[in-house]
Amino acid sequence: MTRSIHLATVAAATLCAQPAISQTPFELDEIVVSGGFTPIEEQRYGRSATVLTAEDIENGGFITVKEALRTVPGVSVSGTGDNLTQVRIRGAEANHTLILIDGVQASAGDNEYVLSGLETANIERIEVLRGPQSVFYGSNASAGVINIITKKGNLGTEFGGTVEAGDGYAATARYSFRTDRGGLALGLSRLDDDGYDYSGSNGEDDGIRRSTINLTGDYNVTEQITLGFTLRASDEDSDFDETNFLAMDPADYVIDDPDQTSERQERQGSLYAEFDALDGRLIQRLTFEGSDFETSTNGGDPTKADRKAAKYLLSYGLDGQMVSDTDHLLNVLLEWEEDSSSTNSEYRRETNSVAMEYRGALENGLNLQGGLRYDDNKTFEDDVVWTLAASYTFAQSGVRLHTSAGTGSVNPSYFELFADSFGFVGNPNLKPEKNESFDIGVDVPFWGDRGSIGLTYFYDNLTDEITAVFDPVSGNSTFINEDGKSNRRGVELSGSLQATDSLNLQLDYTYLRARNPDGSIEIRRPKHELSLSATQEFLAGRGQVTADLRYVAGNYDTQFFGNFDTKELPDYVTVDLSAQYELTDAVQLTGRIVNLFDETYSDTWGYATRGRTAYVGLRAAF
Repeated sequence: MTRSIHLATVAAATLCAQPAISQTPFELDEIVVSGGFTPIEEQRYGRSATVLTAEDIENGGFITVKEALRTVPGVSVSGTGDNLTQVRIRGAEANHTLILIDGVQASAGDNEYVLSGLETANIERIEVLRGPQSVFYGSNASAGVINIITKKGNLGTEFGGTVEAGDGYAATARYSFRTDRGGLALGLSRLDDDGYDYSGSNGEDDGIRRSTINLTGDYNVTEQITLGFTLRASDEDSDFDETNFLAMDPADYVIDDPDQTSERQERQGSLYAEFDALDGRLIQRLTFEGSDFETSTNGGDPTKADRKAAKYLLSYGLDGQMVSDTDHLLNVLLEWEEDSSSTNSEYRRETNSVAMEYRGALENGLNLQGGLRYDDNKTFEDDVVWTLAASYTFAQSGVRLHTSAGTGSVNPSYFELFADSFGFVGNPNLKPEKNESFDIGVDVPFWGDRGSIGLTYFYDNLTDEITAVFDPVSGNSTFINEDGKSNRRGVELSGSLQATDSLNLQLDYTYLRARNPDGSIEIRRPKHELSLSATQEFLAGRGQVTADLRYVAGNYDTQFFGNFDTKELPDYVTVDLSAQYELTDAVQLTGRIVNLFDETYSDTWGYATRGRTAYVGLRAAF
């Protein structure tokens, strides 16, 4: 089975568990993504996306979401220690990627969501949608969306869990009950990672402790009405080290400090009602959702942020068919959103939005998608974004062409709008940052669909970037929309091959060129990222071993010490191993080794990374 399913690669769908080497083609499962206001089949999708399934996550031995995302083309993961991890899609800023959990925005206010210890426990799939998604998901989705979908369970009762010990421990449990009318799913997880010394001086380990509960439910009240909800709560505390801005080299920049801690609380939830009319030709969905976020350092007063939203979505089959079967679909969205932050407690950001999407599947095999969104922003300039996409699959060969273009936006932060401290004065007349993007690609299956290869070229220009400027008259600094463009160009390459009955190979590579308006290199965006994976089954499929090799080169970062120069970090190669063996049909023994060869490397200047670490565990499902 393929370890990751690339929707930009038409044939990289789930393969049969025990394929025979013959001319018989492999069965391909239908893959559906949240690449619009309603789910869409991957065959029709014109944009670039990747799906990591629960099986991909298990095979790779990924305990946290950030570990899984390192294997996705077009995605760069870096951090100042494990407690502050950022994700950048196609070279964009970290706060230009929107992270959703069960469709609800994970962060609140103007916070950028950092992954830190976010677990993969009880996750059904992770969808990575590359390119502007602001038409569908609003501000902060300008570079892409990471949609994390939890397990809902199948018909009947299911329960299971995992436990793993090594450098700390991780434990999970899940329960679901489902009938033809609906169901409930409960997930629990606890991560207690002993961590390592971020300063690299063999001092105190900087760990992460995280507990999460997730509850979802849905019920068909009648054949036409469905009600549902999602609830999630997560508490985390972690250790970190101080930094020394007077240092003259990386070794002295991060200082081992046993007294530094950070805490955060996350709360997300949603309620929805869906009404089916006109024999399925018209579906209406009303959703209320909210997110609350609190962070603090060393037990101090927390910074609080919240977000509330109400959405009305109408879906209509234009050709007289049911929405689920139509070849011509119209989606219309009305949305109200409001957020606030205790950093500027007197202010709120409020937006009223209207958006439309059309999808067409033409008789000649051409599929089209287009969307338009208008944001009426109450405290800063209004905005309009758009998107177009198309795909075409040749019936005989299975070769698929796809292309997309569009714009995305990122709203100015509270400090940029309303600052009145630390020598800064806010600017309420700011425009949202805007990016313009285009990509085109081809996906080619070969060897009777045993293998596939996909190549995508993309470019993106960021305009109206918000920057600080100093006013010598007032003696204060303020914020303006900068002239010029930050441009990003690159190539994403994906390949998979079922080499034998028991051996699967996977390749993902990204080439990226990211420059600021003045031509300087943008930091923490590697020029080359390569991931190679091999999964070997043994003992008639009861066991398997997966080896992952990761190569990173051309990564630059600013040294926040000395002359504050931007310099290239050393290239590096890491290898991870994971294994699993079926003790019974319901219980598996698992093990993994992170950084097998104990490579010394860094993704950010001055911060050490974890050395070789081994883990062993059990996984059960009933």
